[in-house]
Amino acid sequence: MWLEFMNVPSADAALRRRWIDHCLTFAGAYEDYPFTDSNWTVMRHRESGKTFALIYERQGYVHINVKCEPMQADFYRRAYASVTPGYHMNKTHWNTITLDGSIPDEEIASMIGESFHLTSRPATKRRPPEP
Repeated sequence: MWLEFMNVPSADAALRRRWIDHCLTFAGAYEDYPFTDSNWTVMRHRESGKTFALIYERQGYVHINVKCEPMQADFYRRAYASVTPGYHMNKTHWNTITLDGSIPDEEIASMIGESFHLTSRPATKRRPPEP
């Protein structure tokens, strides 16, 4: 059973599943469990394999890591105490959302959508300097 696989209390597992399912509504998104710690769900783009969200349980809460533009990341950190620099991520470009009930679902969905958009852009190749 999925809840047993995740080894997370059922209330947290249901909350995790809800946001995983939300992430799966984006075109070409899929869930991955690449780490030996199955607590980490990685949401990726099928075409590129790029990560747009990481969903995990820590210290009694479900957390979601999302990519942000640096100014937007700072805005969310100032607006919500439960948005902090990305746990195990680049602190400039990633935020961690703690799902403690203090952030409206619409705002969380918006942050995930922005992360999906930011990570779906093709990587730009640097051109060598002109001689």
